[in-house]
Amino acid sequence: MSESFVLWGSFSLLVIIMLSLDMGVFHRKSHVVSVREALIWTAVWITLAMIFNLFVYAYYDKAKALEFFTAYVIEKSLSIDNIFVMIMIFSYFSVPSAYQHKVLFWGIFGALVMRLIFIFAGIELIHKFHWLIYVFGGFLVVTGIRMVFGNDKPMDPSRNPLVRMVRRLFPVTDSFEGDRFFIKRDNRIWATPLFIVVILIEGTDLIFAVDSVPAIIAISEDPFIVYTSNVFAILGLRSLYFALAGVEKYFEYLKYGLAVILIFVGIKMCIMDFYKIPVEISLVVISFLLVISMIASVILRKKSH
Repeated sequence: MSESFVLWGSFSLLVIIMLSLDMGVFHRKSHVVSVREALIWTAVWITLAMIFNLFVYAYYDKAKALEFFTAYVIEKSLSIDNIFVMIMIFSYFSVPSAYQHKVLFWGIFGALVMRLIFIFAGIELIHKFHWLIYVFGGFLVVTGIRMVFGNDKPMDPSRNPLVRMVRRLFPVTDSFEGDRFFIKRDNRIWATPLFIVVILIEGTDLIFAVDSVPAIIAISEDPFIVYTSNVFAILGLRSLYFALAGVEKYFEYLKYGLAVILIFVGIKMCIMDFYKIPVEISLVVISFLLVISMIASVILRKKSH
């Protein structure tokens, strides 16, 4: 118990230090994040994740390290779909590029807390009610099928229940007030459109967590492995957003690859009592589907032009 406490405490401290350095030192002032800066930070976060993966290998064993890496790849892959939704939200509210990093920072900070709750609740439920694994698996399969055959309807953020709730609680300013979320005016606290955007980012991550957490639990039921792989994927989400923003049109078929990944993982969960697909095979299949969908997007786009 003491060793587990030290492990979780050390990792939590590491995350706090990384977030403090990111927001308090490197991004203390709101500014436009260039593609070059975004690519550098994307490389930094991926490198840190791989260094941590080496720690998992040394502290646990090869099997746990492979579980971490596979879970990380799944979460990173599914987060790309989340990024495209973020792009739409920022575009809808015309959020200045200089303020987007701050919004993503607080959005992702909330996501870390929500994922922790989701992961522990999900694993605990599966341990107590094993039949739920079939429910989670079936849910992933249905979600994947809906992604393939469902119609892409543009989201209207103004009709989002979270946005309506905020507007009931606070008056909202007509325009941005710098990078502030709240201002005091006429002896009242006003929310700014930037706070609305943060709420929407939190809401979309909550929706994506419903898909991604069961998918990762299918790879590992070790809370530490599941959470740490989630954290490293989420921490790199901001830099990946700025690296991919504007190029989403080049990955039109990526959603089909992600859909098939969800279907595969869902089937893996449903049959694991009869046949447990090795993590190595899962990693190969997931990587193959992701790469093929990205290559197909580029090739078919070139042919259409």
